[in-house]
Amino acid sequence: MNLDKKRIVVKVGTSTITNEDGSINFRVIDRLCRVLAEIDNMGYKVVLVSSGAIGLGVNKLRLPEKPTETRMKQAAAAVGQCGLMHIYDKFFGEYGKLVAQILFTSDDLEVSEKGENLSNTLEALIENGVIPIVNENDSLSYNEIISKKKIFGDNDMLSAIVANVIRSGKLIILSDIEGLYDCNPKDNPEAKLISRVENIDETVLSLAGGAGSARGTGGMISKLDAASHATDNGIDTLIIYGREPEKIYDIIDGKKIGTLFVGKEG
Repeated sequence: MNLDKKRIVVKVGTSTITNEDGSINFRVIDRLCRVLAEIDNMGYKVVLVSSGAIGLGVNKLRLPEKPTETRMKQAAAAVGQCGLMHIYDKFFGEYGKLVAQILFTSDDLEVSEKGENLSNTLEALIENGVIPIVNENDSLSYNEIISKKKIFGDNDMLSAIVANVIRSGKLIILSDIEGLYDCNPKDNPEAKLISRVENIDETVLSLAGGAGSARGTGGMISKLDAASHATDNGIDTLIIYGREPEKIYDIIDGKKIGTLFVGKEG
């Protein structure tokens, strides 16, 4: 399927890069930026898909909780996205890397010209050694921000779409758990991690629970949907524990980490 094995899309969710009170977890972001910068130095091309704008905006605006009103969610997203990119620019800059912001909505994907522009922009950034940081444009998106079943699922599906656009060889989803288990590890300490999934069928989907975090909008089901989209396009997809981004090195080295969803051969 003409995938580029040297291209990696990494997705990080709100619950991974923020603390319980909604503030930014600088330690995790610093480690993540350092790892991705080093991988870039190793000859890989990295695209980061990052959630967290609304959560950060809620914290910066000192709101008591995540708002339910659409216009307030969008205002929080606008404030938070500014802060989020400032943080990424600072930390990646410390490791000698340039970053760029790309925001778009699900509506953009329905217009072929916009999809082509997205692809061209990503390619130009990658060619010039820039690390693109992609997020949904929550300050403009309407359907996504009010929907109970998120189109992008805290950017899980968005990351799969981006991986397909750039023909990435690998998609790595950083989660708040180690990967896919045979039952909910938060309820059952005897739960066993499933290290490899060849096919995402109804049996696998039945293992997914609801949304896992009050601060994010994604859950295991949205990650499986994203993995299904990516693997259908031949892209190996991994779900790993996000607060230990150094595990990405192990993935590069071919070690068994988290849950691997094997890309289908076309």
